Amino acid sequence: MRMRSILSAANSTSRAPTQVIWLPGAYHRAQDFEQEGFAHAVSQRRKPIDLRFVDLEMQHLNDQDALQRLQSEIVAPARASGTSIWLAGISLGGLIALDYASSHLDEIDGLCLLAPYLGNRMLINEIAAAGLAAWEPGELAESDAERRIWRYIKTRIDSRPLLLGYGQGDRFSRAHALLAAALPAGSVDVVAGGHEWRTWTR
Repeated sequence: MRMRSILSAANSTSRAPTQVIWLPGAYHRAQDFEQEGFAHAVSQRRKPIDLRFVDLEMQHLNDQDALQRLQSEIVAPARASGTSIWLAGISLGGLIALDYASSHLDEIDGLCLLAPYLGNRMLINEIAAAGLAAWEPGELAESDAERRIWRYIKTRIDSRPLLLGYGQGDRFSRAHALLAAALPAGSVDVVAGGHEWRTWTR
């Protein structure tokens, strides 16, 4: 089964110069982005941006070749049109976006992450205790996406623009703050709220 996606185009007759590919969190669907007003917000601001909302069903997440499928079925066709490609994600979709960047960096122009899931509590405690600059990921298994994304954050975070947004009351905010500390201040937007759509739409 191919990855399903929904395109919300800025202009019905031509492609926009930029396409943002959105990856949802666990148990969220592509249509949730539209229902929560993401496309409407861009349209109201008259931004020349096409939005593509991707379904990441559980069978995609369990596939060993999930990132390759995202590349071949979603990113490559978009890039072939000549547009600038930003990869964006919410929660688990944010982790997948970072993991994609760690192995397909040349295929995207930037990242936008809303309340990304950045790893389990033990890993976050480990990084916080050592400090990101001193922390070492160690030898990585192919399946260890959590350590892989932090190796990317530690070593290649400046390779592409990265925008981060999250709520002050988000249950993953400690991890978000670690990532925020590695980014320019203007790249981080923290608002009131928790790990929920009404926070992300802000």
